[in-house]
Amino acid sequence: MLPRLKKAALQTLGEGQGQNPYTELLVLEAHRDIVRFLVRLDDFRFASAGDDGIIVVWNAQTGEKLLELRGHTQKITAVIAFPPLDSCEASSQLLLTASADRTVGVWDCDTGRQIQRVTCFQSTVKCLTVLQRLDIWLSGGSDLGVWNRKLDLLCKTSHLSDTGISALVEIPGNCVAAAVGRELIIFRLVTPTEELPEWDIIEVKRLLDHQDNILSLANINDTGFVTGSHVGELLIWDALDWTVQACERTFWSPTPQLDAQQEIKLCQKQNDISINHFTCDEENIFAAVGRGLYVYNLQLKRVIACQKTAHDSNILHIDKLPNRQLISCSEDGAVRMWEVREKQQLAAEPVPTGFFNMWGFGRVNKQASQPVKKQEDNVTTCSLELIGDLIGHSSSVEMFLYFEDHGLVTCSADHLIILWKNGEQESGLRSLKLFQKLEENGDLYPEST
Repeated sequence: MLPRLKKAALQTLGEGQGQNPYTELLVLEAHRDIVRFLVRLDDFRFASAGDDGIIVVWNAQTGEKLLELRGHTQKITAVIAFPPLDSCEASSQLLLTASADRTVGVWDCDTGRQIQRVTCFQSTVKCLTVLQRLDIWLSGGSDLGVWNRKLDLLCKTSHLSDTGISALVEIPGNCVAAAVGRELIIFRLVTPTEELPEWDIIEVKRLLDHQDNILSLANINDTGFVTGSHVGELLIWDALDWTVQACERTFWSPTPQLDAQQEIKLCQKQNDISINHFTCDEENIFAAVGRGLYVYNLQLKRVIACQKTAHDSNILHIDKLPNRQLISCSEDGAVRMWEVREKQQLAAEPVPTGFFNMWGFGRVNKQASQPVKKQEDNVTTCSLELIGDLIGHSSSVEMFLYFEDHGLVTCSADHLIILWKNGEQESGLRSLKLFQKLEENGDLYPEST
């Protein structure tokens, strides 16, 4: 018998939330363990998964549970949606789920039916990537597998590492970049031709520029991607020739106000410099570094804003919203909203580059303070201002999804999912529904006696 869904009554947050629109929330209960993953299926649905091995499909507008998918016997390690082909109306939206039980489940998101369970893996699949252009998907573990929509294994690599592939991104030239420990491996996919009718995958290059395990990997645009490591190395790569375009290895720069004992303590905390997550837009890279947030401008090639202690614990996930806003969630159980605001600063004053110090390549030395060329009289820098604090979870918030008009969805180690709603918008909708109901019942304009 399936567990009964519990949905809490509507709750409201207190005053003093600044520009935070998410002042109402719905608490969704269906999981029995840590909820680690959220994936968007379309404009109205999302799926959740975690350590209980269960996948739940939800309505993002109402919080209604639509489907519960069971089949895995251990925790979920990766989830990704496989959208239908535009040219094939009969093709359905698929959901791929990898588990520590060394299987990948393939589900129909409309019916909840498990289409197939792939069981030929020699190790746990840690990441899944869809290459929509080629209508294939990749599985990353101790090897790299290439699969089609019919779930045929097209080709795979030999055993790469016991560490396994932790992250994958697609790059130009039918290539993918794979993070394997501290190595970045470039693979090229060879598509079938008349001469060679079989798929193949070729290891092109191994890049050993990182000194420690790569924790984060993300595309910037069509010509570049970025990686971040456990010891605070940020590298920006050319996606065409795989060369390093910018790097930073200044692990920690304590604020001058701290005393010597505090500085020693901070420098000894390796978690304070781990680059846990990236998100990018056309202008900036937003990086979660330990407990801090940093905004690195691609054109200026430097950090333009930072909050070194944005949270009390490690930040696990960040994403950019419209109107120069940013959301972060952390092991401290908080979800916070930030706004990037411009400010003018004289060139004679030191620009607080914080974690990165990216004026050039490599480490900053004593000569770095001497400009190579004359700077402009005024340098525009920015600040990250806290505009909202969403307090609802009692434990680590693993990630979130932004659903525009439908709100924000968060998942946590407290087994809960919270659907955050725009309070002003929801109040307007309730008033409109009441108005329509009164009009239908004839109570809006009662006949005069």
